[in-house]
Amino acid sequence: MPKVDRNDPKRGSASESRYSLMEFERDFPDDATCLEWLVGFLYPDGIFCKTCDRVTKHHRDAKRPSYSCQFCGRHEHPMKGTIFENSATSLKLWFYGMYLMASTRCGISAKQLERELGVTYKTAWRMFHKLRTLLTQDGKMLGGTVEVDETYIGGVDRWKHENKRSHRRWAGEKSIVLAMTQRGTDGQSGKVKARVIPNSRKETLLPHTRRSVRKGSTVFTDENTAYTGLHGMGYDHGWINHRQRVYVHGDVHTNTVEGFFSLVKRGISGVYHGVGDDYLQTYLDEYVFRYNHRDNPRGMMAAMLGRIAKASSSEA
Repeated sequence: MPKVDRNDPKRGSASESRYSLMEFERDFPDDATCLEWLVGFLYPDGIFCKTCDRVTKHHRDAKRPSYSCQFCGRHEHPMKGTIFENSATSLKLWFYGMYLMASTRCGISAKQLERELGVTYKTAWRMFHKLRTLLTQDGKMLGGTVEVDETYIGGVDRWKHENKRSHRRWAGEKSIVLAMTQRGTDGQSGKVKARVIPNSRKETLLPHTRRSVRKGSTVFTDENTAYTGLHGMGYDHGWINHRQRVYVHGDVHTNTVEGFFSLVKRGISGVYHGVGDDYLQTYLDEYVFRYNHRDNPRGMMAAMLGRIAKASSSEA
């Protein structure tokens, strides 16, 4: 079975083959193997028995996915507190759903998950959103050279080519997404962060940038005047004037972050055909996860497995 290191996951080279279906079936052939992997991951030092007040040997229960202490018989439920809790769906199907999400380039819809797993749409939708909770963005700050930009996602494309007043009506129907992309250095791929924001005013953009980008970094933006305060906040700020049809001036451009926006928009329109405002951030988290692991195709499944954890208070 594959081992997942929480702190230092192995990175694959660009030429390394992807984690294939045959490899998945070899590693996780049935529910018992999936449960055994989960126990080994969640309890690396053995299962602690609260009754015996120490780590003891536990034996697998025959009729349910739990383990019993060999001394007092107390039951430990590995799936309790995880995304698998209270689910009647096979653990192998959960792992296979995770494999499908990790192996597709632009994501997979709940409807496709329903067809692939042979479950109801309601079950597929629930699994889909539970699995996406594993893909939340970390709190690590970006540094070096960072591109910052906003875009509009969702709504209906109408009026946008008529006049400025019509454009404002069109933009008001869409969600605003702010993204920050760190350029790669020394053969290392850059990282990205993305967040749904209420507006594109200065009092919104600058605090988000300060929380996500380390001081002393070089920040490139477009001509939006809301970013004019970046220099006074400790950043080396360069900007490019798109309104004058200038898109690159030496190293100054926002092409990297705009490339990420293109991936997100094509994925949402091509795979999901639309996303509601309430769920847009979770979809952004998924695309950020894919982007940040794009050079490690074999490790993407391991990265998802490595995020499984027990919550302090599980859902009812």
